[in-house]
Amino acid sequence: MSDSLEKYVGKLPMAIMKKLREETKDLKAAEARKVADNVLEQFLKNQAEPGEAVGIIAAQSIGEPGTQMTMRTFHYAGVAELAVPQGLPRLIEIVDLRREPKMPIMEIHLQDDIKSDEDKVISFAENMENVDMKELASIEEDFVNKRIIVVFNEKSLNEHGISLDDAVKKTEKEVRRKAKNKEGNQMMFEPGFSTLRSLRRFAARLNKIKLCGIDGIHKAVVLPEEDGSGWFIKTEGTNLKAVLEREGVLPSSVQSNNIREIEEVLGIEAARNAIIREAKMVLDDQGLKVNPRHVMLVADVMTYNGKTQSIGRQGVSGAKTSVFARAAFEETVKHLHNASIQGTKDELKGITENIIVGQPIPVGTGLVKLGMK
Repeated sequence: MSDSLEKYVGKLPMAIMKKLREETKDLKAAEARKVADNVLEQFLKNQAEPGEAVGIIAAQSIGEPGTQMTMRTFHYAGVAELAVPQGLPRLIEIVDLRREPKMPIMEIHLQDDIKSDEDKVISFAENMENVDMKELASIEEDFVNKRIIVVFNEKSLNEHGISLDDAVKKTEKEVRRKAKNKEGNQMMFEPGFSTLRSLRRFAARLNKIKLCGIDGIHKAVVLPEEDGSGWFIKTEGTNLKAVLEREGVLPSSVQSNNIREIEEVLGIEAARNAIIREAKMVLDDQGLKVNPRHVMLVADVMTYNGKTQSIGRQGVSGAKTSVFARAAFEETVKHLHNASIQGTKDELKGITENIIVGQPIPVGTGLVKLGMK
């Protein structure tokens, strides 16, 4: 059967060919070819015509529904104690490629032997939450004797499964000093502070010591799986690398809404998929129907050169070779001024620059040049 479809290799994408082979494996050769002909016809019909202004159509297709979005954005009800960023602010966050989302969130699915037991999942979630010293101990500053006394709350330590000895050792290791007068749940530091400022600085450092959990994950909530097969964890705060290294996590199902973090840990292809997924999620949540190809084009433009770049003067728009195209977007005087000093030549190959100088644009019928004898 694979021989009967051989002539379609190269004409159809590999993913469609794979699906086609699966669907036609029980058919006769002639029937399989007939199905493949129909698939090829539909595929060619759905391709963009040469010279079609796909960028402008994508911009309109996302921009117009974006104006509908603003009305129902800012008061979105939180899902299970987590404030979920939605609507236009989230869409702007995605295309601007912010270093850190306003509300970083992860979705963590676990292996079958863990996810079916709610108690195990709750315990797993509790062990992930980042717990600082300030949540488990009170730090008293003795300015007269220039020393700091740490008093651990044993009940809080037990709730997080940390022994008093472990907490003391971890604290000493982090500050690289041995504590004096360790009695019961107290420990004291006298590191020879010369000034009150150095004492305050040391106390602030003690407050930030992480005693358990994963850096960056502030809250973890256990929720039921959609298919009823068990439980999964949703977190406030992200740390993709550390979560993927945890035993019991299903790495292929971990999702983060921090696109830059995904790029750093999993690479540019994963970042592209994340841009598409996150943008589609925002549009779908608002009940706006946008063809995925427009969102995919935006993601391609943001990732085509091997690293993510925002759509703005710091990214895609600022990287255009045409002076007029850059000047038309933002900082007009700056771009024209620099170009005139440097004697920059504009080839007038794009759309924006040709509109500015009043020439036919290289799109649609403007792409065709006819010569007459």
